[in-house]
Amino acid sequence: MKIPLSYLLTAGLLFAGINLKAEDSVHEFKVKNIEGKDVDLSEYKGKVLLIVNVASQCGATKQYDPLQALYKKYEDKGLVILGFPANNFGGQEPGSDKEIAEFCSSKYSVDFPMFSKVSVKGDDKAPLFTYLTGAGNPDKQGDIGWNFEKFLVGKDGKLIRRFATKIDPADEDLVAAVETALAQ
Repeated sequence: MKIPLSYLLTAGLLFAGINLKAEDSVHEFKVKNIEGKDVDLSEYKGKVLLIVNVASQCGATKQYDPLQALYKKYEDKGLVILGFPANNFGGQEPGSDKEIAEFCSSKYSVDFPMFSKVSVKGDDKAPLFTYLTGAGNPDKQGDIGWNFEKFLVGKDGKLIRRFATKIDPADEDLVAAVETALAQ
């Protein structure tokens, strides 16, 4: 009898000493913050997350301002924005974590959590972004197309919605989706 791989992944069975369990939420991931310290994303249980792949030398870099404004407006209601620098698109994030942190702080007064630079596509894609770009619903799946793609994650750590680079963080639809997630 053949057992489909998807069943094995869902069931979390062990095969040849490798855990094939598919992650159920972003809360199952550990990442490094921009200072290099380990962060268990389970720390954000009960919070709504907007996870964004960012870059300092992109035409969309100006989105840091509305991201920061959105964070400030809804931080007390449970929204956390998580910025993940990535150099996958046109080499637009060439700096070190220290240089990126300085840029974000001095140029855009970013004080939402920033994380260590990761890859968001390709063979070296960070596990968190593998999860985000393959999370169940076909409308949310697929490679990231450019910098500043936004992933809205509910309080339970499950992906709710995905917003393309061209969608400004102040967009009515994005803000309404954040407010709906916060109200749940």
